[in-house]
Amino acid sequence: MLFRQIFDEKLAQYAYLIGCQATGEAILIDPERDIDQYLDLAEEEGVEIVAVAETHIHADFLSGAREFAERFDTTLYLSDEGTDDWKYEWAQAPKVSGGSYDVEWLYDGDTVSIGHVDLTALHTPGHTPEHLSFMVTDRGGGADQAMGIATGDFMFVGDLGRPDLLESAAKVEGAMDPSARTLYDSVQRFFELPDHLQVWPAHGAGSACGKALGAVPQSTLGYEKQFNPMVDAARKDKDTFVDAILEDQPEPQIYFARMKRDNKEGAPVLGQLPSPRELTVRELKTLTQDDEALIVDTRLDRSAYMAHHIPGSLYAPMDNTFNTVVGSLVEDETTPIYLIIDEGDVEEAVRDLVRIGYDNVQGFAEIDTLQRYFLDDGPVDSIDEITFEEVDALRHEPDTVVLDVRYRSEYEEDGLTDALNASYTRMPEYEQDLPSDQTMLVHCATGRRAASASSFLQRTGHTVKYVNDHFDDYVAATKEAVAA
Repeated sequence: MLFRQIFDEKLAQYAYLIGCQATGEAILIDPERDIDQYLDLAEEEGVEIVAVAETHIHADFLSGAREFAERFDTTLYLSDEGTDDWKYEWAQAPKVSGGSYDVEWLYDGDTVSIGHVDLTALHTPGHTPEHLSFMVTDRGGGADQAMGIATGDFMFVGDLGRPDLLESAAKVEGAMDPSARTLYDSVQRFFELPDHLQVWPAHGAGSACGKALGAVPQSTLGYEKQFNPMVDAARKDKDTFVDAILEDQPEPQIYFARMKRDNKEGAPVLGQLPSPRELTVRELKTLTQDDEALIVDTRLDRSAYMAHHIPGSLYAPMDNTFNTVVGSLVEDETTPIYLIIDEGDVEEAVRDLVRIGYDNVQGFAEIDTLQRYFLDDGPVDSIDEITFEEVDALRHEPDTVVLDVRYRSEYEEDGLTDALNASYTRMPEYEQDLPSDQTMLVHCATGRRAASASSFLQRTGHTVKYVNDHFDDYVAATKEAVAA
């Protein structure tokens, strides 16, 4: 049996290529939308992707299942479990290219075979109503029992999938508590499965699909039964489990609702990656007059951005936060996007953006071009950068307010008593309720999240000062001063 785990570091997402070398066939579980990466891998491994399966309707990225089906007539294995109002609508409709999708609707206990490899579906609802996990048995290797389970967003290393997203992200009112209770029932079933089963999750550390995901890429069911705190909570009564699984869940990125919608109704067929053109200094100057365009500045040096940046640009550093920043702070996926970026990073950025539905990437300017733009007197803006010592000196002024952009749970644990709280992952939702007549001192834990939030707030017309400092150090120093 061929087994390959494909990791997207920024979305902390795992897809799985599982194949039978004897027949040269393979199935792909939970692919992202830019499917050329999987086609290249399959070619390297000498197999053909003949089928795509999904564990559930995803919230954090656009699925590649429709892309495979439209371009290659690939067979789809999708869940038909769950409630009538939460189904794969696109797979039931005609193909964009004409005809019908080759889809097999799966229910609990159904088995599909790819060569000499069997995948048996287990209905594991709770994270979503339709969620399936897939037990994998290598019959070609002589096995008559499953080796492992692709658990999707049901079970992670060290955590369980959050049951609140239908309500907190997709705005399905009243879904949170019933989903948590259903998740409890799903875990009970897993207590009966053998400990040797490997656990192959759909996400790892850094994903917002859970609150405490481990950084280890896979585990065993026996290990999770012993050491996963949420699995342990499921050994107790249902009310105790519900309280534990719902406590301190971080506010989901605002783009999650759009991913749920598009993965349910049908993501646009990508075909090929966008190919943004390189801009000159003159074109960059002209672009600053385009109210429809969004310039995304990806420089890693946030102090350099604060000192000099194009007015109205959004700060989204080209690191592991890039997807999260853009997905959290750009509501309209049709917005024309222009990148300030090193040319060598353009393709990576484009892939990052299309994976969460931003296809309208029109152009880019290299960072050297940006420097020439500044030297050529292009319009420029800045944001004052301060420390927590300066926050203490300013926070009690009547025209000033502190804004904490960490998650609500972080703020409730040790936030400043007079500060406002608005998680940057949902800042467009909160922005209209923030004061427009006061200067906001914007902080987070380390300055990383606050940098992007500050750029967004300035873009939307607020006056801000950016706190580039470590909050834990400030809290510790304050406690020492009080104790003294």
